[in-house]
Formats: sequence, C-alpha cells, structure tokens
Amino acid sequence: MPVFEHDTVKINFERSGDGPPLLLIAGMMSDNASWAPVVPLLEPYFTVIRPDNRTTGQTVPWNAPASVDLIAADCAALITNLGLGRVHVLGHSMGGLIGMRLACHFPDAVRSLTLAASAPLRLERNVALFRALLAIRQSNAAPDTWLRALFPWLFAPEVYETEGLVAQALAASLAYPFAQSADAMAHQLDALGGYIPDAIADLPCPAQALLAQDDMLVPAALARPALDNIPVHMIAGAGHSIHWDQPQAVADHLRSFTSPL
Repeated sequence: MPVFEHDTVKINFERSGDGPPLLLIAGMMSDNASWAPVVPLLEPYFTVIRPDNRTTGQTVPWNAPASVDLIAADCAALITNLGLGRVHVLGHSMGGLIGMRLACHFPDAVRSLTLAASAPLRLERNVALFRALLAIRQSNAAPDTWLRALFPWLFAPEVYETEGLVAQALAASLAYPFAQSADAMAHQLDALGGYIPDAIADLPCPAQALLAQDDMLVPAALARPALDNIPVHMIAGAGHSIHWDQPQAVADHLRSFTSPL
C-alpha cells in the first residue's frame, strides 16, 4: 500500500480506477476502508484516491498533531505529490468539512466538491455523543457495547429490519485490524474541538450536497439552511452512513455532477 510522507506524518492511501482524479475524504473515526461499498461503483469512471486521515487507519503516528487545517494540508500535499492537478472531492461528514477547508485554502487543488451527509455545522449534541461513546469504550463494557450505541446513529432504520445485518456490521468492525483505537479516538476528538466551519459562500469551486433522509447526526432540517444555494439532493433510505446505505445513489449523483466539469 502506498505511503506519502508529509509534515513528519506517514499518510497511508489507496489509489485505483481510471479517469479524472477523485479524492475521497473519510469522516470521524473512519479511514479509507469506510469507502468500500462505493469504490467499485466509482473506479470505472474516476481515478479514486482515498487517504487515511491523521489518527486513523495505517497513517502514523496515531498521535500526530491533528486538525481540520492539517488534514486539509495533507490532502493538498498528496494531490501535488501525485501530480493530479485539480481533483474532484467527495467528503463524508467531517470529511466534507475537511473538503471545504481544502477548497478554501487550496483553490487550485479542487475542481468540485460533493458533501455527503455533511454541512457547515458544529452541533454540540454530536460532540457530546462522541464523548459519551468514548467513555463507554474506555470503560469495562464489552468491546461491542459502544458500537451498538453508535450504529443507530449511522445506519438507516431498514438495516435493523433485516435479520443479521447489524450482527455482520459488528463482526466486521471488531475484526478490522486497522480500526481507530480508543486513544486515537480521544486524540481526534480533542484535536477537532472548537472547529468553526467555513461558509458555503466562500467556496471557490462548484459544490453540491447529498443529504440522507434518515440522518440523525446531520439532520436535513438543520443542514439545508447552512448549505445556502448549492444544489441539495435528498437520498431516501439512508442514514448518516449514506454511502453504505445507498452507494449507487451517491455514485450516480457524483457522476452526474462532475461529468460536465
């Protein structure tokens, strides 16, 4: 797996597919593996680059200084190092905020931006939720307890109506060898404290937003006003993990938006 060294951090990333470059930026507690459902749908049309953000995956050290600004700078340096020119960007949740910062601070690097289950918001409820989940994880509770508390916030209700899906997701999460540790999770939460999102009006590139109908972390009622006048598409049958619940819809909207650019 390729590794790119920037600012004393060794950033692990994956690259596959063929076509215009597309950078995928993962959300909170997630690494490049979080894009698994949608990558096969994008590879025939894009060169898909997906890094492990600081504190996640195989990027080391896990406790390197971390912030939205630093991760955006990592992305810009990776784009330059790979000679990609201007890239399309798809950012999920916190990854959308990083994508906004990347576009605003490095306008020559970004061709378009798609926010997936993301909007320029800082919701204190979500901060409190992640802190509570971390406390559960750091307690003597069974290893799957904090995941069972997290999953209803991530997945559409239909996932719980299909026998075996939640059990499969739990098993996969617990078996994943590069899952973010509790210490790294705490470091990431501390590093992102006090972040103030950029304004949509400041974006120097075309942008769209894909919102999930059943998203409890970034509810459409709160996200829409923050998205100003960019195109917003509502994805039915999806929770916050929009690209897991409805990967084809995400891929289709991305292709439709980027093809004329």
